[in-house]
Amino acid sequence: MLELKHITFDAPASKSADGREIPGKRIINDFSLDIEQGKITVITGPNGGGKSTLARLIMGIEKPTSGRFLLDGEDITEKPIDERARLGIGYGFQTPARFKGMKVRKLITLASGRKISTNECNEYLSAVGLCSGNYLQREVDKSLSGGELKRIEIASVLARNPRVAIFDEPEAGIDLWSFDKLIDTFLQFHHAQPDHALVIISHQERIMQIADRIVVIKEGQLDREGPREEMMPTLMIRMPQNPTCGMAAVETTIGQWSLTEEGVR
Repeated sequence: MLELKHITFDAPASKSADGREIPGKRIINDFSLDIEQGKITVITGPNGGGKSTLARLIMGIEKPTSGRFLLDGEDITEKPIDERARLGIGYGFQTPARFKGMKVRKLITLASGRKISTNECNEYLSAVGLCSGNYLQREVDKSLSGGELKRIEIASVLARNPRVAIFDEPEAGIDLWSFDKLIDTFLQFHHAQPDHALVIISHQERIMQIADRIVVIKEGQLDREGPREEMMPTLMIRMPQNPTCGMAAVETTIGQWSLTEEGVR
């Protein structure tokens, strides 16, 4: 189990390009959560609520101002990114990095941490809707579209087979056919690794529908969380002009609804 204990993160003050002082801001405020093994946890909420920052804190990319992270009872709060990766935490960025000069096959091999066959590389790419014959020898550079890059990164995280896999908006830039394939891939990963935890940050209704548990984060705080069956009715509304259009929504402090992003149907 991954335990988040009273996590707080304050972004430091900085300067804008024109030299103006930008004050610091609290992004995550006293956030506690248990991420259980064998469960799919979907984290959702309004844009700017702190979801991606929380994922970077879990991976060790950012350091919390206060609070602790425990992985199976071990305090990993001070451990750097590489140690967390060795302990079994994997992270798929919202905007993946490009690596000029590195081919897709080498990236997947490095991510796996072992020597893998061409057939295995093919399986990881096929799982995210890519034809390996067109991609294995391509460079992970600007020649790839955002959607292609996203899928290759997801394939590399799957190759790593982490105990806690975190994906930040994995649907971004992915077409509808590949989105269907991605849903199937997450479910296969979940069923094949019953002792692993899958954490997905998303606004998409179809991703929420595969969750065991849904967590809403708003203004850096835990707004509410619970089983999918209990949470979905509170998160989805139907637009009067299009009853088939599901939209993720979050409740504001005055009890009204504020729309986020339209779900793919």
